[in-house]
Amino acid sequence: MHISAKADYGVRALLELARDSDRPLTCESIAASQEIPFRFLKSVVGDLRRAGLVRSQRGCEGGYWLGRDPAEISLLDVALAVDGELMTLRGDPLPGLAYPGPAAGLPDVWRSVEDGARRILSRTTLASLLAERAPV
Repeated sequence: MHISAKADYGVRALLELARDSDRPLTCESIAASQEIPFRFLKSVVGDLRRAGLVRSQRGCEGGYWLGRDPAEISLLDVALAVDGELMTLRGDPLPGLAYPGPAAGLPDVWRSVEDGARRILSRTTLASLLAERAPV
């Protein structure tokens, strides 16, 4: 299974926003804090904004905030926002995948892998990740 850089960077950016929700954060500050290439992060944040996961404000007091409560943003939401599909096989979605002969059962295995990943990612929220790292 391949986890895209866009999905990884998107989650990391959202975690920065969730951790410091009192003020907007700039892409520059998020990129520096998470050691993410700035230009790539700008593209990812654009995808997150279009999906409603972040909101933005222009100007010298501007930046980015979370678009929803951290408990309502799952890793699945992020992956779908930036990648469109959770898993593909050579770029093709898994639902219509079919093979002939002895490999006929293989697409069901790939779809089961995707279903398992979907379950894990859908129940893992930004809030749950932040809670795991909270000091005891």
